[in-house]
Amino acid sequence: MFKKMAIVALSAGVLLSGINVSVGFDSAEAKKPEWAGNQHQKVKNVIYMIPDGYNAAYATNYRWYKGEDSSFDPYVKGLMKTHSANTEVTDSAAAGTAMATGVKTNNGMVGVTPDGEEVDSILDAAEDAKKSTGLVATSTITHATPAVFGASVASRGDEATIAPQYFENGVDVILGGGRSFFLPTSEGGKQPEGNLVEEAKKDGYQYVTNSSELSKVKGNKILGLFADGAMAPELERSNTNQPSLAEMTDAAINALKQDKDGFFLMVEGSQIDWAGHAHDAAWAMTDTQAFDEAVAAAIEFAKKDGNTLVVVAGDHETGGMSVGSNGVYDLKIELLHDVTATGDFMAKQLNSDRSNVKEVVKKYTGLDLTEEEINRIKESSKVVIAINEVISDRALVGWTSTAHTGTDLPIYAYGPQSDRFVGLHDNIDIPMIIAEAMKLKLNN
Repeated sequence: MFKKMAIVALSAGVLLSGINVSVGFDSAEAKKPEWAGNQHQKVKNVIYMIPDGYNAAYATNYRWYKGEDSSFDPYVKGLMKTHSANTEVTDSAAAGTAMATGVKTNNGMVGVTPDGEEVDSILDAAEDAKKSTGLVATSTITHATPAVFGASVASRGDEATIAPQYFENGVDVILGGGRSFFLPTSEGGKQPEGNLVEEAKKDGYQYVTNSSELSKVKGNKILGLFADGAMAPELERSNTNQPSLAEMTDAAINALKQDKDGFFLMVEGSQIDWAGHAHDAAWAMTDTQAFDEAVAAAIEFAKKDGNTLVVVAGDHETGGMSVGSNGVYDLKIELLHDVTATGDFMAKQLNSDRSNVKEVVKKYTGLDLTEEEINRIKESSKVVIAINEVISDRALVGWTSTAHTGTDLPIYAYGPQSDRFVGLHDNIDIPMIIAEAMKLKLNN
């Protein structure tokens, strides 16, 4: 009897002092959500990091590839739904719009509702609160994901219209590829409205074009355009003078933190998605590594600062990646460490009759191809994907699609109010949670 009474008393004590459990009374304390412990901590800065195309399968493969947890693995909080307004499988424009504005839209649309009405982003809300803002990406900086934070257009392909909107909306730090969209057509660029680079310099932006110049920047407004189109994949970055994603993240933080009112920064690992489209497992892992290092830099700053919230969430999954393939209960992802070029690069090294397939693949992967594998590449109408699938099959990484898939995605968060992201969310919830944490007005 005494044991039973003790158990009942202990159980009641646990219920009343711990997790929010309904026990038949209307106490405000009992209604607090799981993140109540840090919901009132100050959030001055937010670093919103988006690994494009990334889901739990990428996370698992990358953990095996790295040999340990990623910098953000310990901070996983919940899951996120990804569907767009008009389909179960989203593209980056619709997903990004939801993640930036809290509004669902149709695939292909940037910063507008399905009927074309412009909507404010979390970056706009930060600007309204007098905070500094920044965008960083390894794609063209006018690509869909960065665009949704600083622009509104009916079609994601209208990158020349997106570029000037960044300056109109007051974005302070702009780092990535896409130089051609800022230069006038008279100089071989794609910008019909004039030379945006020269206009930016007159407005106080420091303009940089390589990693060395970026490392010397001291001001709080930067325009860094490191390629005419997209930046190089991480596998090939050592052959360029382009900064890494971590270096761009560090530079952006150092510029934006000068604002006493705080800042909002979005950082995209753009090319994880492109690797998924191409079924290029090595490219996917190395660009994930670059993103991992960027997140590590952000978390390091957040730990020192104490008032910075870091949020990490992909926008959709790409390629239907699996951990293990072909019915084999194993993974041999370690062989990807020997791959030194993308499948696209290797395909460009093939001669007209593809008679050098064996030599090219051996040079850049260390693999000795079988006759069956050689013929598979030789005879394929999609040689890049054929090369990548041969390598993926060797690593036992599987693929189900060359497009996006509609799976839920993990959400990670570190810093004050990070527990707000616990649970299952829709992608439109994320900017609303950030706005509430930063005490910003986002009324879409």
